Amino acid sequence: MVTERLFGAVNGRDIHLVTLADASGVEVELISLGAAIRAIRVPGRNGTPTDICLGYDTPEEYASQDACFGGTIGRCANRIGGARFSIGGREYRVTPNEGRNTLHGGAVGFHKKLWGHACGGDSVTFSLDSPDGEEGFPGNLHAEVTYTLQNGTLTIRYRAQSDADTVVNLTNHAYFNLAGHGGGPVTDHVLTVRADRYTPSDSGNIPTGELASVEGTPLDLRSPAVLGDRLSDPFLAASRGYDHNFVLNGGEGWAAELFCPRTGIALEMSTTLEGMQLYSAGWLTERPGKGGARYAPAHGVCLETQHFPDAVNHTAFPSPILRAGAAYHASTRYRFSVK
Repeated sequence: MVTERLFGAVNGRDIHLVTLADASGVEVELISLGAAIRAIRVPGRNGTPTDICLGYDTPEEYASQDACFGGTIGRCANRIGGARFSIGGREYRVTPNEGRNTLHGGAVGFHKKLWGHACGGDSVTFSLDSPDGEEGFPGNLHAEVTYTLQNGTLTIRYRAQSDADTVVNLTNHAYFNLAGHGGGPVTDHVLTVRADRYTPSDSGNIPTGELASVEGTPLDLRSPAVLGDRLSDPFLAASRGYDHNFVLNGGEGWAAELFCPRTGIALEMSTTLEGMQLYSAGWLTERPGKGGARYAPAHGVCLETQHFPDAVNHTAFPSPILRAGAAYHASTRYRFSVK
């Protein structure tokens, strides 16, 4: 079932809120500002719906605040080192917004844009046109993201096409807290990531180009691990916890699983993409959230499926270059259940 209402307005432009609901009792709220996930309500062990996604009560907060809560990230998620890249021998300079690097699309990424939308059946599709030269990226790009909810599974499908060779790397930046969006630190959550390797980075969080083994590091999440047992490891001190790109093993089955013993809610994630940025919100500053909740560092977990960071500048990485006239397709699924 799909319903729609007005969420508010920003700069005189209406922001719409779309709710997807299915027979499993799961409900997902999405807003046209940033094509963002605002809420995900999942029945917990006691049957009470629990909103497991950090967010805000007003569109003004989404427009003005950082942290990208639930937003669709583009034109290029994660970082581009030195805010520059080359395609076909031509160098492009994009907007630096994290020191000398570009993060999440530049000064005004896709998560700050007002998307068009169309509802149908059990899904909603958001669409956005990004003009040639926006934030320095080449090509007129048309992007779409479709959210579908069926049988307790939220599927996100990304599509894009450009009239010139360009970089495309789309993801969603939902912060999950399976104890509830106001549930405080996620230190009791149990996480599994099916990845044997990760991409080590320099002090600016730009990959060195190496693919390193997770063996012997707190990044070895191949067996279930309690986050509180890992977040204080000195290996993670510089990043204030997890802020690392994992090289997913691929193949059949789930790429990551997250579980909260307080509510019994579990999340399983699968994707067509080769990477996942695990972020434990160490850089999240304290702020008010939905319904009077207070958010602070380590109050959420992001599972950002993606091409590798700075992949356009590393020929050994899978390429994020979308050729003119070609179609970009990627998808990620989140299945919610109770244990």
